[in-house]
Amino acid sequence: MHEVIDPKTLFLEEDELVPNNPVFPVLIYLQVLDRQAEAKDRIFQDRFAANGWAGIWRNGIFTYHHFHPDAHEALGIARGRVEVQLGGPSGQRLSLQEGDLLVLPAGTGHRNLSASEDLLVIGAYPKGQEEYTTLREKIARAAVAKVPRPQTDPFYGKDGPLLRAW
Repeated sequence: MHEVIDPKTLFLEEDELVPNNPVFPVLIYLQVLDRQAEAKDRIFQDRFAANGWAGIWRNGIFTYHHFHPDAHEALGIARGRVEVQLGGPSGQRLSLQEGDLLVLPAGTGHRNLSASEDLLVIGAYPKGQEEYTTLREKIARAAVAKVPRPQTDPFYGKDGPLLRAW
């Protein structure tokens, strides 16, 4: 079992382009996987699946501001590093590296500002939210507040920190 890493939280205000979430904060799990761990991609995939997160994908992060109004999203950095902007054009910049995990509540704007050439992100959504929408135009903030809280933390399961933070 992995030692539980308590995430940092980041509340984002509404932005001109994205609603952000009025209820849940962004969760930032720094070094949820040790830098020396091998096959981080496989570990993220296996943990997400075991904890009921679905729609698992392997890729990067779009370079334009976007958000998912109908789904929360887990982003495991399996390889490389990335600087993201969260919350829209006036939002927060955050540097992530392999072994970090980011959990974005529905409505959270995000984009890739710069990344290493070897960046590999493993993404997933709570069960029942894997059929998600990607938007670039703002919708009412109240709509994203209706997306239900996940039943499990994507990495630690039913007793994980997400359930205490959200």
